[in-house]
Amino acid sequence: MKDIIYEFLDYISLERKYSNNTEINYEIDLFKYDEYLTKEKKNYLLINYQDISKYIVYLRKANYLPSSINRNLSTLRSFYNFLERKEIINNNPFNYIKNIKQEKKLPNYFKYNEFITMLETLNDDHPLNVRNRLILELLFATGIRVSELVNIKINNIDIGLRQIKVSGKGNKERIVYFGSYCEDAIKNYFNNARDILLKDKISPYLFINNRGGNLTDRGIRLIIDNIIKASALKIKITPHTFRHSFATIMLNEGCNIKSVQELLGHVSINTTSIYTHLTNEEIRRVYLNAHPRAKK
Repeated sequence: MKDIIYEFLDYISLERKYSNNTEINYEIDLFKYDEYLTKEKKNYLLINYQDISKYIVYLRKANYLPSSINRNLSTLRSFYNFLERKEIINNNPFNYIKNIKQEKKLPNYFKYNEFITMLETLNDDHPLNVRNRLILELLFATGIRVSELVNIKINNIDIGLRQIKVSGKGNKERIVYFGSYCEDAIKNYFNNARDILLKDKISPYLFINNRGGNLTDRGIRLIIDNIIKASALKIKITPHTFRHSFATIMLNEGCNIKSVQELLGHVSINTTSIYTHLTNEEIRRVYLNAHPRAKK
């Protein structure tokens, strides 16, 4: 089986152009599977539904999390699809296996006073601090993805209408909006920071790094990590946490879920509905703390 595994790994790397991390995960999953089949004296070409069920039980007993088991199933589904395309097998037995149910994890979010604490770490007018304040303001004001943030161009911004055209997943464009605080941060950045950071270079992009180039996703993450460390906040905050916080605050303040879906650029409203669980939890917490008959 090892030869065909390596052939499959070459295929996903060279032809499908999968990332190195994905290839490594596939390799780990496939050799784990090969180890199991060898132990059980099973032929990988003669696997059936019952064999797969037993393998899932094996992974559970090995303390694999549901997410890890589902990743294994996804890997093996792809592997057997590859075997089917090469006509080594007639059909893929993993196509009849559903992923196991996972507990839905509610996305973490921060509160408004914690956002103010972040801003307070940027307490001077150094060009980098001016830029970083705008990063925080834009993420919080719009709920955009970090990939959308770094790809904002100057001509995407309409300060008069307080709106920005962003390009989301699948290059789908949408309009997002910002308020007066973010408007002030944009003007301050243009007037007092961006040209200094450019170092006589030219760029159509809004955000510039300290070498005059364009900021990357990784650069934004490092900036936020440093801000959180400086703020001494005891919560994990990533660029995506701003998106969660934006959605939660909008729903808590009465914005309808369809509007939040449009602002976030979600294709399905089911994706947006996760945030209604967050707001319901907040309502429950407030009720239990406030009502005199809610607790003894």
